[in-house]
Amino acid sequence: MSNRPLVTLGETMGLLTATGEGPLRHQRSLELGTGGAESNVAIGAARLGVPTAWIGRVGDDEIGKLVLASLRAEGVDTTAVHVDPGAPTGLMLKARRTVVDRRVTYYRRGSAGSRLSPEDVNEPLVLGAALLHVTGITPALSASARDAVEHAVRLARENGVPVSLDVNYRATLWSRHEAQSCLAGLARQADVLFAGEDEAALLGATGDHVALAAQLARLGPAEVVVKRGRYGAYALVDGTAHETAAIPTTVVDPVGAGDAFVAGYLAERILGAPLPDRLRTAATCGAAACAVRGDWEGGPERAELERLAHADAEVQR
Repeated sequence: MSNRPLVTLGETMGLLTATGEGPLRHQRSLELGTGGAESNVAIGAARLGVPTAWIGRVGDDEIGKLVLASLRAEGVDTTAVHVDPGAPTGLMLKARRTVVDRRVTYYRRGSAGSRLSPEDVNEPLVLGAALLHVTGITPALSASARDAVEHAVRLARENGVPVSLDVNYRATLWSRHEAQSCLAGLARQADVLFAGEDEAALLGATGDHVALAAQLARLGPAEVVVKRGRYGAYALVDGTAHETAAIPTTVVDPVGAGDAFVAGYLAERILGAPLPDRLRTAATCGAAACAVRGDWEGGPERAELERLAHADAEVQR
């Protein structure tokens, strides 16, 4: 097992979730938790036995304290987190208009996380990482947050630390034109690239999932994983392709499932598992996360993987 951590950076927010269905104005109770794409990955990988660390900013407030306490309780190193006295921790609000109609609203403008900057990037932590993981969400938050991500990626690349990028495009944060330029640049520097089929189009790829993976690989990443939701996932690694089916599950809350998938894949990669095992664990983690409310609460521990994956099926190409 590697003693070097998986390092992530980004924004983690307070999460308020309506406990019932219907218009939010009629809900009488909300559950309080936390969530953020990059910290979700850190928690998921930590549960699978990989050391992890999260770099970010939180406000000097109760929600910021909750974020730090939640991450530490899950074994994530938060020593590189900056507590910002000048901005609040962001919030997101989940509501279910109906059983199948879920909506997420973000309150993050001017948040502590949006003030992330290159000065917040802990260089010794990045240089000592087994892998640096970033997403397309953080660069969209502000110019300084974009600079922080680009600085961390450049630092990792210059020092031989593998870089992972989950495209994770959010149309509410920036335009496709603005995102294309930034994300294409990050993709060219990534060793591992995750993208949904619609997100692959953002990087100029077209066709079915096989064609998408091949075109994304030509950008530079040695490993490309196309996330296909209920159809599973397809990976192209150094010219070798492998496909895995989705694990059957009851979808309770799909938010965070993609992060759990990424956590499973990266944890197995760091631990030296072969490609089929990486994808199997990733699919299992994604399915488990879907079946539980919350951004990260459903992510499995390693001892649970075999039982949760009993229904999986794989296709070798």
